[in-house]
Amino acid sequence: MQCGTALILGLKTILQVCSVALLELDNLNIAVASKDKLLPVVHDCSLSLAEHETLGIVGESGCGKSLTALAIMGLLEGSQVKITSGSIVFDGQNLLEMKPSRRRLIMGDRMAMIFQEPMTSLNPVYRIGDQIIEVIRQHRRISNQGAKQRALELLELVKIPQPEDRINSFPHQLSGGQRQRVMIAIAMACDPALLIADEPTTALDVTVQKEVLDLMLDLQQRTGTSIILISHDLGVIAETCNEVAVMYRGRIIEKARTRQLFSHMAHPYTRGLLASIPSVVTDTDWLEAIPGRVPTIDEQLSGCAFHPRCAHTKTSCSQTEPPLIEVQEHHAVRCHFAGEI
Repeated sequence: MQCGTALILGLKTILQVCSVALLELDNLNIAVASKDKLLPVVHDCSLSLAEHETLGIVGESGCGKSLTALAIMGLLEGSQVKITSGSIVFDGQNLLEMKPSRRRLIMGDRMAMIFQEPMTSLNPVYRIGDQIIEVIRQHRRISNQGAKQRALELLELVKIPQPEDRINSFPHQLSGGQRQRVMIAIAMACDPALLIADEPTTALDVTVQKEVLDLMLDLQQRTGTSIILISHDLGVIAETCNEVAVMYRGRIIEKARTRQLFSHMAHPYTRGLLASIPSVVTDTDWLEAIPGRVPTIDEQLSGCAFHPRCAHTKTSCSQTEPPLIEVQEHHAVRCHFAGEI
């Protein structure tokens, strides 16, 4: 019995070491066109996501999480937001070097996205069944009847009650949790290799939040889909992700395997995020808060982007921007004094 357990653990270790990167972002820079200049909003973002794993991206609103996701999905075209440099390699191909027509074949098929607010993401004048069928027929050679049958299977898969009736419903006839399930069904319609979930539990009550997250993880177990989960909730990230990247003002300021990060948070910002969460273990009258706010993109700051809000700031923090360096294996931090505070 012990030998069998040891063999299984050994195989898991080998699989983790040999896991193939499905998605790699290398020094991705994104800027917003404003008048006659470009204002940087995402700076040298480098991330990697292995097959069958979940990467959590966490940070306050305005830190560049959603923009990074939209860049991966190719949804910045035709807007004032531009990718200025870097690469996005998906399944061995640099998406930024692809022709738009070829990239559109991947979007919704090999990679899909669950948007933050399902009520504004679903078309209010079309039945939910038609919206699912549209995605299926866009990427698969299948009859309308076959696509409808697949849509019913998806609604059942995401645990929509009475799918035969609900397939003819309009979005406004569903609850918030059901609309989010429909969004997951649309995203999973073509069994994507990559699923990006941008704040998928926003505006849902706690019980429905758990149901939606459990559903996503269950679908991942069934299909092997890799997931990028964007959230401001460290509790959700801790429960669902294999690896975590913390963003602040468009920069990755800490990234590590989940267990490593929560056992040793090396950046003051990450610690501040955790300290602001109420604990079920200890009683407290006041929650800690990170002072100040995230600077806007047009505010010029020298040195570390977090130094105006940091309790440990020193002279060098306002003069020189710290590089992202490894403080231990698989744990990188952007802080001059990561090993000292």
